[in-house]
Amino acid sequence: MNLSSGRINARQHGAMEFSDAPVDLDRVRRYRLGRIREQLGRLDYAGILLFDQVNCRYACDATNMQVWCSHYETRCVFIATDGPLILFDYGDYPHLAEGIPTIDEYRVNSSFFYFTAGSRSEEKANLFADQIADLVRTHGGGNSRLAIDRLSYTGCRPLLDRGMEIHDGLEVMELARVIKSAEELVLMQQAIDVCEVGMKKMREALVPGITENALWAKLHEANVSLGGEWIETRLLSSGPRTFPWFRESSMRKIEAGDIVSFDTDLIGPYGYCADLSRSWVCGDRPSDEQRRIYAYAHAQIQHNVAMLMPGMTFFEASEAGWKIPREFANNKYASMIHGVGLADEYPSIKHLDKYPLAGYEGTIEENMTLCVESYIGSERSGEGVKLEEQVLITREGAKVLSRYPMELDWL
Repeated sequence: MNLSSGRINARQHGAMEFSDAPVDLDRVRRYRLGRIREQLGRLDYAGILLFDQVNCRYACDATNMQVWCSHYETRCVFIATDGPLILFDYGDYPHLAEGIPTIDEYRVNSSFFYFTAGSRSEEKANLFADQIADLVRTHGGGNSRLAIDRLSYTGCRPLLDRGMEIHDGLEVMELARVIKSAEELVLMQQAIDVCEVGMKKMREALVPGITENALWAKLHEANVSLGGEWIETRLLSSGPRTFPWFRESSMRKIEAGDIVSFDTDLIGPYGYCADLSRSWVCGDRPSDEQRRIYAYAHAQIQHNVAMLMPGMTFFEASEAGWKIPREFANNKYASMIHGVGLADEYPSIKHLDKYPLAGYEGTIEENMTLCVESYIGSERSGEGVKLEEQVLITREGAKVLSRYPMELDWL
């Protein structure tokens, strides 16, 4: 699907229909670029150099071969705080940037990563650094402070040699991405809708004998067929593989009575993330132990969604979070709440016992989108329940964006 001309806009008998984009995509692009420049100005940077493809997507919406480009320093974006946005691409293919008004100039990148440059990496890196240093001097007004989100030593060294002061671009991008526009929220809902169609197809396919991989493939198929892009992880496990958490899907055949837990991590249409988790049972009836741990996970989700309010600090949220019973504490999920946008993002709000070592300051704000996490694992049965809801912070509190039902009849 051409992302500039198609969207999923309706549900009819479990299927999605296509029509024109639900929002003005150029408005989204200008909003996001404005957010970046706001942070660049606040931190007094001359500009930013972006190699992370999710950040490039946020900055200008150039999307071709994102996963491939994530492995190599081949496609990047330079943004002057007061000046142009320039896309450095992996070849001379300007048609890949057509129709994107936030891109002021298209250049072919002097790729210096070893796979493509080999023994000429240093030479190519110097050519690239010459261009970036010239842009900073031309548009920086004497400011040589350059933010970079991620770049190898090979790329950084010649920039330093040319007098650039390199600073952390991830701070710029995470703080820019954290507040969503009304149009972004519409696009995020599209991703959630697609994700939930895939979850429905997974549920229909969940019968004894299907492998974890085959079940997980149902989500991929729905996502791609409905205009989505990729899935960041393969976090689906069944039966004894659900405890402890973080095993990815395998060729294990799911058996009758198995609990099946998964985390979608789906990048849907327009690049927005749908990060939902559910746990089901293969068969008609959960066991008493499955019902017990599910009830705890459900209670954690409900409590932590309900307590979220704008103006609350991250520490206050951690302090107000659901108190995990001791028997489940050692295997709890790594974070209590995290941000979500084009992927998982800032903030990461830690559980209270982890806060002294891993927590940091910050405030929950209106129009943040967050994911509320729970994992409850039973050492008694060797099973685990994973639940997660995606929410929008409004003036009144957290609004749940995901619609796929929980297993309320288990409670």
